[in-house]
Amino acid sequence: MRTPDPDDIAGMPRDADGPVFGAPWQAQAFALTLSLHERGAFTWKEWAATLGEVIAEVRSRGDADTGERYYEHWLTALERIATRKGLVDDIRLLRRRDEWEDAARNTPHGRPIVLPPRA
Repeated sequence: MRTPDPDDIAGMPRDADGPVFGAPWQAQAFALTLSLHERGAFTWKEWAATLGEVIAEVRSRGDADTGERYYEHWLTALERIATRKGLVDDIRLLRRRDEWEDAARNTPHGRPIVLPPRA
C-alpha cells in the first residue's frame, strides 16, 4: 500500500521543508493516520473523503477556513473514520478524551502530559 506523500495532501500547513506541526499532538495525529492507512485500516480515498466531509461541515457552519485549525479537523476526521471502521467505539473515545482533559488540567505548564495506561 502506497503511503501518501505529504506534499500531495491539500491544505496541509507546510514550509519549504515539508509539513509544519504547531504541537506534538499534531504530528502524532498525522503519523497515526498514516500508520493506520499503511496497515490497511482504511484507503486513502476513504481518508480524504472523511477529512473533506469534516472540512465541509466546518465551512457550512461559517467558520473561517484560515488553515489555523487544520489539525483539529484532521483529528476529528481521524476519530470519525476510526469509529466508522470499528477501530474504537464512541464510549472508549469519549473516555480517552476525558482522561486527556484531566491529565492536561493536572499537568504543570511545560511538563509532558502523561495519560493513564489503557485498561
